[in-house]
Amino acid sequence: MKKLGLLDDAFLRLESRRTPLHIGILMLFEPPPRAGKHFAEQLAARLRQSTRAAAPFNRRLIERRGLHYWEEDLDFDLDQHFAHTSLPHPGRIRELLEMVSRVHSSHLDREYPLWRMHLISGLEDGRIAVYMKIHHSLVDGLAGMRLLLKSMSSSAAESKKLPPPWEVETSKSGAQSLPVPNPARDTLPALARLAGEGLNSIVPVVRELFGTWSDFRSGNPDLAMFGQAPKTIFNQKVSATRRFAGQSYATARMRKVAEAYDATLNDVVLAMCGGALRQYLAELGELPERSMTGAVPVSVRRPGSDAGNEVAFTMTTLATDIREPGERLRAIKSGMDYNKERLERLSAGQVMAYTAAIMIPGHLGSMIGLGKDNALGNVVISHVPGPRKTMYWQGARLTGLYPISLNIDSGALNITVVSRHDFVDFGLIACRKSVPKMQRLLDYLEGALAELEATLEPAKSRRPAAKRRRKAPAAKKSPARKKTATRRRTAARK
Repeated sequence: MKKLGLLDDAFLRLESRRTPLHIGILMLFEPPPRAGKHFAEQLAARLRQSTRAAAPFNRRLIERRGLHYWEEDLDFDLDQHFAHTSLPHPGRIRELLEMVSRVHSSHLDREYPLWRMHLISGLEDGRIAVYMKIHHSLVDGLAGMRLLLKSMSSSAAESKKLPPPWEVETSKSGAQSLPVPNPARDTLPALARLAGEGLNSIVPVVRELFGTWSDFRSGNPDLAMFGQAPKTIFNQKVSATRRFAGQSYATARMRKVAEAYDATLNDVVLAMCGGALRQYLAELGELPERSMTGAVPVSVRRPGSDAGNEVAFTMTTLATDIREPGERLRAIKSGMDYNKERLERLSAGQVMAYTAAIMIPGHLGSMIGLGKDNALGNVVISHVPGPRKTMYWQGARLTGLYPISLNIDSGALNITVVSRHDFVDFGLIACRKSVPKMQRLLDYLEGALAELEATLEPAKSRRPAAKRRRKAPAAKKSPARKKTATRRRTAARK
């Protein structure tokens, strides 16, 4: 029997009827050649023979005198965790995502280990799908990705010899596990980490805090502060139902844009999100005049560190107040470069302390009723590295890897991205009630990428459009930003 850590226990105590705190993944696989029409049934029968579960999949929650403990489930029942399901006719991706949205909305039964996996057949294109969810108190996103890759291989033949995910032992990655920044949770661990680095480590943190305050007072457009985001429809209480959507975009397309703007792949991801959110809210008549901001997890692990993955949150502009896509990308790149430069001057412990400290004013303002038109941030956008080669699971080729995060109050939309060697997979999860017709964001993401690609065309062929964009007032708002001067693959969409 093992007592839960403070953060893991918080996940269980903060969970409510409206806010289940599990994470998930939707994977699409192409059966091997000549697999036959009964491949899914045969695979399900083979998986059901694996009745042993490794940690943490064999841990059952128990409570003693108000405290939570993990206990090994000595009567592990695979039927409570694994199911083979067939989609209703016609088996479109639409039906698949509707099923995943419904299943992801339901809570895990605390009488059993907190995970469940669905093998899904019946897709009209012949592929099979796997949806898996697991409570965040057991595994965080990075550990979950490592777990999945341990059950796969770059060889189709070798992948058949590997055990199913629940027989692969894993542990939490040590990463920041909560899906949104929270100073009430982050401050004490950050201060403890800072104290362990010595008293002299406080001075750089104070210096950066003063620098941030100076930039805030001078109106530096590259600085996005917690608590300064405009309120949007994403910043309200969530209902108990969810809607999930996912889609893949060719890595080559995104890298071509990144190279043209001397940007990173993540900068392009954020620019796509900014463009899509701008169009989505504009069509609803809800686009704020000020730019939306995104909370972006960044790794603070230093070379040579053996402390595991460590993540802090940084806030960045999404430049939704800028109409021209190229200028929007430049503004986002400039903001992210600003954040990286500041964080690179600090150690891992100092970064944790610094990011926790800059969150406090925004939270305090919200608690005492200041800044009623402001939100801590508008959306969390996470980018997780995926496999860098073609992978196989039980002989089937992986064709899509769509992460599914969670929603809490004031976080009605969450975007998580997995970058593989050939595609970048977007997973969007939203409150079904607060974020109407969220699946339209898939088209808007494609549109935002296409707009960025259009800016790479020869100047002669796009001169009229460029002239019109220069006249757009939204592109003229920030002088500081000015100077920072293969089609879509429908893998999973609704």
